[in-house]
Amino acid sequence: MSAADAPASAAVPGPVPARGPRFVFIAGLHRSGTSLLAKLLAAHPEISAIANSPAPENEGCYLQGAIPHTARHGIPGHYATDPAQHHIEGCRFDTLATRERMLAGWAPWFDPASPWWLEKSPVNLTRMRLYQQLFPMSQFVVILRHPQVLACAMRKWVDRPEAELTDYALSAYEQAAEDARYLHAITLLRYEDLIAAPHATLAGLSAFLDLPPHPPQIELRNGNADYTIEGNPARAVAARLARWGYGDGGAVGRFEPLVSHPLRAVRESTAAALIAGEDDERLLNFG
Repeated sequence: MSAADAPASAAVPGPVPARGPRFVFIAGLHRSGTSLLAKLLAAHPEISAIANSPAPENEGCYLQGAIPHTARHGIPGHYATDPAQHHIEGCRFDTLATRERMLAGWAPWFDPASPWWLEKSPVNLTRMRLYQQLFPMSQFVVILRHPQVLACAMRKWVDRPEAELTDYALSAYEQAAEDARYLHAITLLRYEDLIAAPHATLAGLSAFLDLPPHPPQIELRNGNADYTIEGNPARAVAARLARWGYGDGGAVGRFEPLVSHPLRAVRESTAAALIAGEDDERLLNFG
C-alpha cells in the first residue's frame, strides 16, 4: 500500500528516516494477550502503533505483501509449529526487497516522528530471527499464557483436543526460547504477570525500550478465571509446564522473565522491574 492509497484515518508520513524509528515487535500465540499488551504499550506517547486499519486486530501481517499471508498461514492452533512458517536469517525472505516492501506497506500506518513503531501479529512468534535481519535495531516482546488455559481459550476457534493444544503451546514456547538465543534484544514475559502487576510489568517494558515509564490507563481483569481446567497432565507435560512457572489446573508460580539486550544497564533495569512484579503479593493468589 502506498501513502497515496492509505485511507484518511491512516497516518501518511514522508520517507522513513535513515536512523529510525525502530520497531518493537509483539509476538505470542492467539489468545495469549498480544492485543492487550499492544494496546497498553501503544498508549505510551513515544510509541506509534497501527490503528484504524482494515486488518483484523490491526495486525501488520495483513498490511504487507512481502511475506504471503493467506488463509493457510497463521492458522490458530497450527502455525507456530509448522516448519514452513518458521522464517529465520538466510531464508528466502531475507532480502532487501522484502524489507523495502514491508516498510512501504507499514509506513502509512505509523507516526514518523515516534522513536518506536509497534507492530503486533501472532505470526511474529515464528519470524523474529528474520525480522532481526531485516530490521537490525528491532526489539521483541513475547507474551506467554498458561498453556492449559490457552488451550481452553483456543477451543472456541480450533477443533482440536485440549491436550493437543496444550502440547502445541508448549512446543511453540520451546521454539521461541530457542530462537531467543539468536536475538540481540528480546524479553519474554507472561500474561499472568501483566495482569497481576501491570505497573511493574510496563515499567520493565519501558526500561527495555529505554523510555520513561507510562502507567496503564485501563483496568485489567484476570481472563484466566473464565476457564476451568479438567484432568491432570502427564508427568512429562507437568515438567514442561514447570519450565515457565506453571502448574496443573492453571496454577501460576514464580518465573524469572527472559531479558536480553546489548546494554547491561537496560538488561538490569528491565529485569529488576519485571522481577519486582513477580514479588507483587497479588501474584501469590493468582488463578
